[in-house]
Amino acid sequence: MTIIIKAILIILLGFIFFSLGSALYFLVHDKKSSNRSVKALTWRILLSLLLFLILMLAYAMGWITPHQP
Repeated sequence: MTIIIKAILIILLGFIFFSLGSALYFLVHDKKSSNRSVKALTWRILLSLLLFLILMLAYAMGWITPHQP
């Protein structure tokens, strides 16, 4: 189960970085007043919240544990 959770977390992180990169691209290259960068940043926030909720759920269910020293 932990390998599936870790794969989901890595995929979500990839989507978050892609959304951040596309927002930067739209911010630099859009000449008109476009909402594409705002939409990309909104997606990034939503994906980050989803990632946080999945992390909290996985920790509460015991699917992931913190590292032991």
